[in-house]
Amino acid sequence: MASELQQRYQKEILPKIIKDLGMKNVMQAPRIQKVVVNVGMGSYLQRLGTKDFGTVEETLTKITGQKPVLRKSRMSVSNFKLREGMPVGMCVTLRGESAYDFLDKVINVVFPRVRGFRGVKRNIFDKDGNCSFGFSEHTVFPEVDVEDPRKVHGVQVTIVTSTKDKEHTVKLLEEMSFPFIKKHEVKEETN
Repeated sequence: MASELQQRYQKEILPKIIKDLGMKNVMQAPRIQKVVVNVGMGSYLQRLGTKDFGTVEETLTKITGQKPVLRKSRMSVSNFKLREGMPVGMCVTLRGESAYDFLDKVINVVFPRVRGFRGVKRNIFDKDGNCSFGFSEHTVFPEVDVEDPRKVHGVQVTIVTSTKDKEHTVKLLEEMSFPFIKKHEVKEETN
C-alpha cells in the first residue's frame, strides 16, 4: 500500500506540477528518486573515547526502518587521527514507498519538533537540483529516546529527484508542504 504522501503526489501534486511548469509529458515531471540518510561518526567516536558505533547503528535503524551501511575511510590522514579502514560514517538509502514515508515523517513530525524552527532556507540545493539538510541532534526523531546526552549525534538527509533543475525541485517540495522560509521573511531578516 502506498504511503499518504505518495498517494497525494500521484493524485494532486503530479497533475498540478505538470500544469504549472507547462510540461507535455508526464515523465518530465520531477519525482523523488531516493532519500539518503547519513551520519558522520568521526568526532562522535572521539568525543565518547570509544570505537563502538553500535548506538549509531541502532538509532539509524530505528529512524529509517532499514539497517545502515558502514562507511570506512579510504586513506589515512594523520591530522585527523584517521587510519585507512576506520569507520567514518553510516548511511541508509531509501527508495520508493519508504522514501515517501520518511519524507512525510520529516515534514509533518520531525520539523515541528525542532526547537525554535522557523523554516528551511532555500539555499539547500546543489547544481543538480538535489536537496540536502541536517539535524544537529538525532533526538528530534520520535523513535529515539536518549539516556546518555553524550551519545547525541547529527543526521544529514539528502533528497535526490529525477530532475536536474533546481526550480523544479523547489516546486515539487513546495507542493509536498516542505517548510521553506517565506520569501518576505528572508528580506526582513537581512535588514
